[in-house]
Amino acid sequence: MRAIFPQGSEASATALKLSPGVLSNGHIFVTGMTGSLADGTMPDDPARQFRSAFDKIRAVLQAADTDTHAIVEMTSYHVGIQDHFDLFNEVRCVYVSDPFPAWTAVEVAALRRPGALAEVRVVAAVQA
Repeated sequence: MRAIFPQGSEASATALKLSPGVLSNGHIFVTGMTGSLADGTMPDDPARQFRSAFDKIRAVLQAADTDTHAIVEMTSYHVGIQDHFDLFNEVRCVYVSDPFPAWTAVEVAALRRPGALAEVRVVAAVQA
């Protein structure tokens, strides 16, 4: 088992006692990512939030020498899913490729980050 830290993520991950990603038995387990920006702010624009979340997922996967094409399973948690599902899916479709990952989208009352509309976690396969 090995922790995966994209450049610049060590301080915040250490403070929370988590790994952005964990490589274990041929898979990378990526911690749930919200759309906060590098400076910690949460954009008001939903599309920008969703792109930021997927960009952070991509950064974890790239730190493990792979990319979003390796995603095999995705779970997304949404505040107000009916208000932004179509937009979220439009953004998501830019980051996934065939064969498309299994996906579960769940409505939640709130997320840890104030203002976050979605949090996304993924599992990706590592090519041998």
